[in-house]
Amino acid sequence: MLTNLLHARAAATRTTGVFRFSRWSSTAAKPRVLMLDPINLAKAELATLEKEATLIPLKSSDRASFINDLKGDYNGITGIYRHFKGTGSINVTGRFDDELVAALPSTLRFITSNGAGYDQISVEPCSARGIQVSNVPSVTDNPTADTATFLLLSVLRQFPTALTEARAGSFHKNLPLSNDPHGKVLGILGMGGIGRAFAKRAKALGMTIQYHNRNRLPEDLEQGAKYVSRDELLSTSDVVSLNLPLNAHTKHTISAPELKAMKKSAILINTARGAVVDEPALIAALESGEIAGAGLDVYENEPTIPKQLLQHPKAVCLPHIGTLSYETQKEMEAFCIRNLRAGLSTGDLANVVPEQKGMW
Repeated sequence: MLTNLLHARAAATRTTGVFRFSRWSSTAAKPRVLMLDPINLAKAELATLEKEATLIPLKSSDRASFINDLKGDYNGITGIYRHFKGTGSINVTGRFDDELVAALPSTLRFITSNGAGYDQISVEPCSARGIQVSNVPSVTDNPTADTATFLLLSVLRQFPTALTEARAGSFHKNLPLSNDPHGKVLGILGMGGIGRAFAKRAKALGMTIQYHNRNRLPEDLEQGAKYVSRDELLSTSDVVSLNLPLNAHTKHTISAPELKAMKKSAILINTARGAVVDEPALIAALESGEIAGAGLDVYENEPTIPKQLLQHPKAVCLPHIGTLSYETQKEMEAFCIRNLRAGLSTGDLANVVPEQKGMW
């Protein structure tokens, strides 16, 4: 039990640019955790956390009231749980940018963000204040790779168009020939956990895999994939898959020049974040025939999906469902709770975002 452990993080001193903390005594009151979003599935893990911490629900109605409440009802919190969902707390708090991080209570030590991406949190100011930030890494690998595989097959084989024809009572009347994945080259930009899981599936479909990262992977993680330059990947791949985190360096990784560099017969798959693609440039490329198709699960201005993409016959658009399965959502919630409990009991989250690796 948490009450039998020494709690981390009472008084802070700065050491080499990073906060270090002394420990609370075991007689201290329960730590307070602000639950910006509900736990819907991981009920057993939630019940355990409720025994070990006082959980504070979000009551703020907008960003201004949230910042005000950080000085009132939320003052003294040690942890925050949030979920990256367009319908969730993000609509109340807005992005955890410099302004919002500066307003967080001095007692705050942990932010656990439920999602693989964490672009809604500015990590640098959190680090400067000694606030540890975590996302949910490997849990999302397989379901996102499954979604990418569906999009790949849907665009290449034109399955959604065939389904529409079938529902309209047509049988092969208006369907052009589609393309097989076998023998095609898949180029993966961002060969992390999701990229590697997608590569494994694509290889089973008979595809050849090549990839580009800022740094080449160890041979055992390449799984036989070929490491190529970014330019070579764009110009030689039949399918380009984006598996990058969104940050200042990756925004609009794919824009007009990159789309022009791709084969006219190539398709683009994006299951990462919408803003890694310049959406107007993609629409223009599809309409002009610069590329042959696109499979998308993410968009620049979610939940809005541009009509030009939704209505384009060579685009398959999903409403950001990459990890929207029961098993995955439950484990993502459970992962965040376990991480919070580790932080509250030891003073350090079991997992932090890459920018914070080795800081604590």
